[in-house]
Amino acid sequence: MMRPARALLPLLLLPVLVTGCNAGKSGSTAADSADLDAAAGDWGVAPELVYVTEVSGYTVFQESVGEYNGEFAAAYRSEKGATKFGLFVGRGTMTAESCPEQPLGEVAEKQVTCEQDGDAWYRKAGGIHEYAVPDDGVLIHLIADVDKVDRAVLRQAAEAAHRPDDAELAALLPATDGADT
Repeated sequence: MMRPARALLPLLLLPVLVTGCNAGKSGSTAADSADLDAAAGDWGVAPELVYVTEVSGYTVFQESVGEYNGEFAAAYRSEKGATKFGLFVGRGTMTAESCPEQPLGEVAEKQVTCEQDGDAWYRKAGGIHEYAVPDDGVLIHLIADVDKVDRAVLRQAAEAAHRPDDAELAALLPATDGADT
């Protein structure tokens, strides 16, 4: 995997994408399988890699949603646009042995520190930190600049990461701008 590039998408694209986004309300049931399959196919990822999260005060950039280095990727920003974090989901797992060996963002040359936090791993290297959450054969990464997004926000995002319901899936899709006729 090309983990060193993982942080580049949200950290480089987010300043360009600050021109708006729409947030969906969370529901209680998983998205319709056909809708999820279609959206995942459009993004170029396997449906089982599509996850969302919820953090009060943050919304997803629809423009950032899609495939990045074989993983599902979505960027979230604060309502004031001052802070942002990325959600990446790929196949894999993480153990105490493999945690420090897996590079973190673009700081691949830095020593990765790992701390188990419940079912997740809190990881830090250089100016980047993340929560990595193994879930049934996939590994969910919530990653951000350590100086801009605090650990509590990343932890909340990690705890809230889940498969999308219909409304959450719709919030990931590009707006139609009333083009339906």
